Amino acid sequence: MIGAPAPEARLALYWAPETEDPLHRLGSTWIGRDAETGAPMPQPTLPGLDMAELTADPRGYGLHATLKAPFRLTVSWAEAVAAAEALAARIAPFDLPPLAVENLDGFLALRETEPCPALRPLADACVEALEPCRAPPDEAELARRRRARLSPRQEALLGRYGYPYVMEEWRFHVTLSRRLSPEEMAVVRPVATEFLGEAPARPRRVGAIALFTQARAGAPFLIAERLPLRG
Repeated sequence: MIGAPAPEARLALYWAPETEDPLHRLGSTWIGRDAETGAPMPQPTLPGLDMAELTADPRGYGLHATLKAPFRLTVSWAEAVAAAEALAARIAPFDLPPLAVENLDGFLALRETEPCPALRPLADACVEALEPCRAPPDEAELARRRRARLSPRQEALLGRYGYPYVMEEWRFHVTLSRRLSPEEMAVVRPVATEFLGEAPARPRRVGAIALFTQARAGAPFLIAERLPLRG
């Protein structure tokens, strides 16, 4: 576990593949950084496309699926960790369906290939459990979210939880690129599918949630701690 972050830091709850899972190494290589160590990873090359630019956003956040989106703390680091630990203690591990590289509204992402009833309750629990720890977003953050032309329901969720894509608006996904044009998607998706190979589809347990931290605005996110599910 890293030390308590500075007041300007942000915390998030994510799912991330375990370090021994081949998806951790291959996915981190695809986006160009290992969120466990912070080390840069040599990316594959795509003729005619800038892989560093194409994966800049997911590289900054680290390989993950969002459960509780990044937020600044209104409590101490110790209190936030305690809340996350208490949450993990009451949730049981479960099997994650095979994943596959998909087109998610123009973004390249790993998605589950069949329904997983345990995923949505996990995400909802992460959102609610850390709410007492979350400082409200500032006006700049709200304006940035609203540039996505939110629906009335998403606007209401933004006001309630500081993030519009929660509860019934949440979708499990591991982002692998920025938004791509149809022409880029036609090139990049098959390459990503081949590069990741069988790793996304292999059997795996969701046995932990990961605390990610961002030291300051623009800094990369790092895994601070993995919290085992013990319910």
